[in-house]
Amino acid sequence: MDITRLLILSAGVVSTIGVFVLLQRLFTPVQKDENSISSLVKYKSKETSAFASVNPNGSIIDKIDYFFVFTLNKKASLEKTHMLLGSPENKTPLGILHEKIIFALVFPGIGIALTRSPFFILLVPLFFFIPDALNNAKIRARQNEILGNFATFVDLSALIIESGLDYITAFDRIVRLADKKTQLEFEIEKTLNEVQLGYSRREALERFASRTDIQELRSFVGLIIQSDELGTSLVELLRNFSSDMRFRRLTRAEKLAAQASTKMLIPLFIFIFPTVFILMLGPMVMDLLSGSLSM
Repeated sequence: MDITRLLILSAGVVSTIGVFVLLQRLFTPVQKDENSISSLVKYKSKETSAFASVNPNGSIIDKIDYFFVFTLNKKASLEKTHMLLGSPENKTPLGILHEKIIFALVFPGIGIALTRSPFFILLVPLFFFIPDALNNAKIRARQNEILGNFATFVDLSALIIESGLDYITAFDRIVRLADKKTQLEFEIEKTLNEVQLGYSRREALERFASRTDIQELRSFVGLIIQSDELGTSLVELLRNFSSDMRFRRLTRAEKLAAQASTKMLIPLFIFIFPTVFILMLGPMVMDLLSGSLSM
């Protein structure tokens, strides 16, 4: 009994600390540098300085961060998740780690406090990975948004390049003419900023493909790099690529439509058929039971 109380007390203390850290991270204002040159320099070194503030000899929070980031080697996965989310300013790689830790401590702690059962300690690893599932859903939604506008972007690029401009200028004009920037325009704008910062065009395009992790964009970047190296016509390549991408999208939609009827069988068997059987057989069963009871 004393051990159970000690576990409940420990879970409550850890949960309180986790909530305090979360609120502190959420309500701490993000400092922005107004100097454009220094902001570009920070952007170039952003990936290498994401965990620069982690001090293994600092506070208990720093030691926990150091354990997860460097001891458990979570640095690459956290940076990749942050990158695929679009590198939001209000969520850093450390913020993603803190969300995972807080989920793993707060919810099992609440369960222990409400039920007084140490069983919820076994659910700590499960809650630790719940934020990963939420972030993966956001990443898929962002990738689908990028793909939804990508075919039109390729067609516009081919049209502008055909007029005599290079593809970097074409990308810049498309971004400037956009009334409302989508995730695709934001990524193209980052690529243009990297070229101005000093990256080669090939490096900037490869980073653009890695930030989105979409196969269609990797193929698109490969076409541009191949055209630069071999000197082939980029316009025809882009037009053929756009047509092929639209054809594959149509094929994917037809495949999903064909799978819909099969997937509908699951809710039919679980929800519809049992209800129909109860409505049809229920009165008969009741009559049989009442008749046997009367006899």
